[in-house]
Amino acid sequence: LNDLDKLGLFNAYTSGDHIWDKPQIKTILQNATISLLRPLNYRAGCAGEGYKIITSGAKRLLVINLLGRVFMKNNENTSNPLLAVDDVLKKYTLNKNEEDKEKIDGILIDIHAEATAEKKVLATYLDGRVSAVIGTHTHVPTRDEQILPHGTAYITDVGMVGPFNSSLGLDFKGLIQEYLTDISQKREVGDDPRVEIGAVLIKIKKDGLAQNIKHLRELVQK
Repeated sequence: LNDLDKLGLFNAYTSGDHIWDKPQIKTILQNATISLLRPLNYRAGCAGEGYKIITSGAKRLLVINLLGRVFMKNNENTSNPLLAVDDVLKKYTLNKNEEDKEKIDGILIDIHAEATAEKKVLATYLDGRVSAVIGTHTHVPTRDEQILPHGTAYITDVGMVGPFNSSLGLDFKGLIQEYLTDISQKREVGDDPRVEIGAVLIKIKKDGLAQNIKHLRELVQK
């Protein structure tokens, strides 16, 4: 454990469209000791931060949390994610030649969105300016992990961490009744002792761009 900094491990948490489901989240987001982000492009005045610089030894990673708008509920509460991330990248850069900006060792984007097209367009727009664009939200992993032409790592959806035999982590019983009756049912986490873990392993070069990306999908027992 004493060598974690040497491994370049960073500790941060991103979120998505359910961030406001519990009222106590506002207190958590205002706690500076907890590296939890809410989507950057929520309307002004929301609690918490949409990006944060995380340190590991001498290395600094900028983590940015974005929320997609296509096919997403309550998208009137969010602004354009491309323009929102542009505002942040006016301050920070991977490029040491951009002397008017603060140099960062890596920039990671979590785009929590429904539409594949929106994620891919965002990644292409940011290609070469950030280390990685990682898609989340659909809970189903995609096998399109790749390095884009200008050096940014990308995957449309990394998958989930949750019960393997479930519907997006939820127990089937209530959901089946909901689909049969069109009446909302109580939603509970599935009880399968096998936990699916979806993740990506990204190696970042000295210039802040990605050398490779590998998708990981494992089943473990609780």
